[in-house]
Amino acid sequence: MAGERTKLVVANRDRLGSAESRRLRREGLVPGVLYGNGEPVAISIAERELRRALTGASGLHSILDVEIDGKGETRASILKEYQVDPVRGGVTHVDLQEVRLDKPIQASVSVQLHGGEDAPGVREGGVLSQPLREIRVEALPLEVPEHIDLDVSGMEIGGTLRISDLTAPEGVTLLDDPESVVATVTAPTKVVEPEPTEEELAAMEAEAEEGAEGEEGAEGEGAEAPAESEGDASGDESSDGG
Repeated sequence: MAGERTKLVVANRDRLGSAESRRLRREGLVPGVLYGNGEPVAISIAERELRRALTGASGLHSILDVEIDGKGETRASILKEYQVDPVRGGVTHVDLQEVRLDKPIQASVSVQLHGGEDAPGVREGGVLSQPLREIRVEALPLEVPEHIDLDVSGMEIGGTLRISDLTAPEGVTLLDDPESVVATVTAPTKVVEPEPTEEELAAMEAEAEEGAEGEEGAEGEGAEAPAESEGDASGDESSDGG
């Protein structure tokens, strides 16, 4: 929810560079930078503490009360940017931004669709899609919502909902183009078999002719068999009679 505040204790780091960052990560620490009105401050954060701070009700939009080296003084900050290891998935670096709680900030928030299973267009076999999953908003730091909900339960096939159809919470301004499409319901796609090429048609005709010739040969062999059997039978009778 908007307005959640979380205390985050960090340590000031004097040594910089990629080798130092790798050392910190091996020790379970995440290197980062705290930006404010003055000079940026290089910091490190225990990975477990960072995870705890960013998995609360406000998620990535939580207001972080950053305390450096346990000195007691805190700085209201937000998560500005973070990097993730593409293989292991852990956070490898964070940028925190000190903010004033009485001054609006801009942030990206997710749009969550609700009621899709009840939409008439979906019930008729249409496909619900969401081209836009995040939008930019402006609000006071404590009023930035975790997400914005969009009711799609009334959408028909061919229907479209745009940013202008979103209802922003009080104190929140939507910054993106109002005509940007957020959700659509399209007709189900029919699988159309491609027309065969001339080469494929010729091959199909050749296979059909070969099959027909094979059937005629099999029928001819079947017709001669009884005659041979009769001849053998008469021959046997003659030898018996002699």
